[in-house]
Amino acid sequence: MGRLEHTFCTETRPYNQGARLTAFELVYEKIPATLITDSMAAAAMVHQGVSAVVVGADRVVANGDTANKIGTYQLAIVAKHHGIPFYVAAPSSSCDLRLETGKEIVIEERPSQELTDLNGVRIAAQGIRVWNPAFDVTPHELITGGIITELGVFAPEELRAALSATIFSEGQTLDSPQM
Repeated sequence: MGRLEHTFCTETRPYNQGARLTAFELVYEKIPATLITDSMAAAAMVHQGVSAVVVGADRVVANGDTANKIGTYQLAIVAKHHGIPFYVAAPSSSCDLRLETGKEIVIEERPSQELTDLNGVRIAAQGIRVWNPAFDVTPHELITGGIITELGVFAPEELRAALSATIFSEGQTLDSPQM
């Protein structure tokens, strides 16, 4: 992959963690970066020479499925379509080997006002239904680059064995992280 030349960070709606936190860290670390809307990611992959996609994870389960902010799953699909390696970066403390698959992860639903209101003023049509999950699950088959932890980079199918050997040999346990 080589040296990091430029990054694109998405706004990460509805709380804009990408615009507020990721962009701040990239500027602070003097890493060349461009902020884009969540809906621009596919176009950036096609037109801006994206060579890899790296996302975080709030939880990684035994088979390598990962839960992260809503929209991560679609990034993985687009990356796979365009042959771009897709990586997940997470500390081993985010790995929960007690859950076999991502289907076991309970996904938090957020208040509808996060989508219908802006600065306390309603902007959406009255009567519109809202579905506002905070996270989605990316199936391990779409994690084509690997899962990056402080212990190394692992293919999803290697994760369980690698973490079990490393962490449990040190007498630690993997407690279930909270989402």
